Amino acid sequence: MNLTISGHHLEVTPAIRDYVHTKLERIKRHFDQVIDISVILTVDNLTEKEKRQKAEINLHMSGKTVFVESVAADLYAAIDSLIDKLDRQVMKYKNKLQDHNREAIKRIPESEQPAAA
Repeated sequence: MNLTISGHHLEVTPAIRDYVHTKLERIKRHFDQVIDISVILTVDNLTEKEKRQKAEINLHMSGKTVFVESVAADLYAAIDSLIDKLDRQVMKYKNKLQDHNREAIKRIPESEQPAAA
């Protein structure tokens, strides 16, 4: 898994890098087929002070790319809400994979069912 953390108008300190990495452990714990993660942290010069800190993430999984963004007054709060949103989307995708890849036993033709010995 490749992890890229970049900042626009912001220097990514080791503390921020560690915080993002620790939060992403939750995503990797739920779904381990992640190929690439790209995190972009931005400080915008907006007049609305509560929406200055923005965090975006592009997560490439096998079969899907997920994009999530979050805006908050504090960068750490933006990262927290970003990870919550991302976790919901990853769990939704994981459940979709698990539900649709299985064929119900009652729908399998009897010629394919294993014989009880």
